[in-house]
Amino acid sequence: MSKPVVLKSNKYGINLILDKDMDFEELLGCILERFKESEGFFKGAKMAISFDGRKLTQEEEFRIIDTITDNTSVNIICILDNDALREELTRQKIERFEEECSGKTGEFYKGTLRSGQVLDCESSVVVLGDINPGAKVISKGNIVVLGALKGIAYAGANGNEQTFVAALEMDPIQIKIGEIIGRSADKPAAGKKRIRKAKVVVEPQVAIVKDGNIYIEPITKGLLNNI
Repeated sequence: MSKPVVLKSNKYGINLILDKDMDFEELLGCILERFKESEGFFKGAKMAISFDGRKLTQEEEFRIIDTITDNTSVNIICILDNDALREELTRQKIERFEEECSGKTGEFYKGTLRSGQVLDCESSVVVLGDINPGAKVISKGNIVVLGALKGIAYAGANGNEQTFVAALEMDPIQIKIGEIIGRSADKPAAGKKRIRKAKVVVEPQVAIVKDGNIYIEPITKGLLNNI
């Protein structure tokens, strides 16, 4: 081939076409050079990568990934086999990756949410205010309320039960985490799981899923380390 390394982009990532005869160490240097030449285009990109033209061992694939990620800003999410299902697999993996990251990034909302208002977020959210009865917050990540939660909070709206809801004052009408629904103990509804909370306590608390139920507990350092 005329060039030892050819980069071909697609909708979700890069197909790396490699010379089959070049010494691997020399080829590794050529790969890094090609990615550095394209740094402006790929800067900060999250992508999948696949390999063509050369049979690579798993160790060689890992060395290529380490060389790229250690020396450029490119984030390689996964390595894919070169087959007809590549694009679909890539789409699924990247969407899953973005969903998982939704709990690690976030946004802020300043103000009180009043009855009838709905705040819908793609990532975790910190509300600097109260959520009044009749108001609702929906997030694919976590929900943190620096105020009173008296309305409805729905965390992990993409089905993630590892998310949580925290508030300085916890007195919700309803909390939903993933597919688990809990209602305030003094507002039961037929067929719904109750939130495991004896009474309203004005102190920072967090709602998490354990054993198929939503539990509300005081926020402690040990608890935070486990969520």
